[in-house]
Amino acid sequence: MKIVLPSAVQMLLDMLAASGYEAYVVGGCVRDSLLGMEPKDWDLSTDARPEEILAVFSGLPTLETGIKHGTIGVITSGINYEITTYRSDGTYSDKRHPDSVSYVWDLKEDLSRRDFTINAMAYNEKNGLVDYFNGQEDLQKKRIRCVGNAAMRFEEDALRILRALRFASSYGFLIEPDTEAALREKKELLIHVSAERIREEFNQLLLGDNAEAVLTNYADVISVFVPEISFTIGYDQHNPYHVYDVWQHTVKAIASAEKNSIVRLALFLHDLQKPFCASKDQGHFYGHGSLGAEKAQIVLNRLRYDKRTIQRVTRLILYHDMMLRPEKKFIKRWLNKLGEEELRMLLQLKRADAKAQNPQFLQERLLKLDAIEEVLEKIIKDEECFSLKDLAVTGRDLLQSGYEEGKKIGETLDVLLEMVIEEKVQNEKEYLLKEAKKIYEKENEKR
Repeated sequence: MKIVLPSAVQMLLDMLAASGYEAYVVGGCVRDSLLGMEPKDWDLSTDARPEEILAVFSGLPTLETGIKHGTIGVITSGINYEITTYRSDGTYSDKRHPDSVSYVWDLKEDLSRRDFTINAMAYNEKNGLVDYFNGQEDLQKKRIRCVGNAAMRFEEDALRILRALRFASSYGFLIEPDTEAALREKKELLIHVSAERIREEFNQLLLGDNAEAVLTNYADVISVFVPEISFTIGYDQHNPYHVYDVWQHTVKAIASAEKNSIVRLALFLHDLQKPFCASKDQGHFYGHGSLGAEKAQIVLNRLRYDKRTIQRVTRLILYHDMMLRPEKKFIKRWLNKLGEEELRMLLQLKRADAKAQNPQFLQERLLKLDAIEEVLEKIIKDEECFSLKDLAVTGRDLLQSGYEEGKKIGETLDVLLEMVIEEKVQNEKEYLLKEAKKIYEKENEKR
């Protein structure tokens, strides 16, 4: 099978070949090309040693940051292409990185150290596809299978456990039985992986088309780094609006949501505290939104999410069970509280949440959300004021009208915004300054 290589990649292969070296594109770029997808990166592998790679590309900018593991970055057309010498890895004492590498002359030996067969293929125009481990067949059968001994592959690099789940979610593949058995056996090794690497793989897993099946089938693996979910698995909600246990509801909601990482992450965590908030008569979970937001913050901090993501996710969880009404003033208040982007995320979350509940009530809830979105769209289209930045007066205007510097300016602007949202005054400078004058005079009378 022919793979069309970018001209810059072909040039790099040609330059290595012209210098007497063997070179291929390898790994994910070959996999994605065979799947008909456009690769994000093109990685090259060669029998040239690092110093020989540097000599071949002496006329191009190079990066030596990966030279310890045999990788040289070569920059052409503004892109950094990583070129790695065929190698064999030493022991992995930290369960993540090889303690040492040794260079080899054989492509097969280099490919044999890789994680999965679908990532252990190589290609160049001269020899075509090189596939020692039947990776192409696994692609065709939509199967994830380790190269060689699966347990050994996971012991070498525990992140491969989560990568297997991520590939299953992203590509809709099944994990081959021996690989699956080893994955479950070695799942506790994930504790050796940095929170940052787990976070990145998990984000991609959540956005996969097959996320529901992976989260359902491998909850025991996910619970290694988010043990809080174990309490939701099998937890009956005893509520007519819910036909699934908390974990089933969670994964179905994720699968029903748009591919927005904030929304799907919020859905993953939104009902974590339900098992601890159940009322005595069961079926009600008072305060699970606020407690869930607190627990989500703990989980997200543990996984080293950035501050902005944590703020957004926890706010969505805090308000996910809030009843919204399709009324203009009401929606403008929520726009003021969350902003347009975050309110739209909340509506996305509520829509997905509803789709994972009792189908008997779904149509009614979706119609209500449709009505809310119609009101939201009209507010945005009409450019109505719902935040201080849209207010027709500023603090400077108040200073010019006689106000003194201080917190009273901010307080007055808040009152004016409230009046505009309540439609008690038009959002026009003339009218707002009149109201500001009344407030000013009233305050002076109190002194």
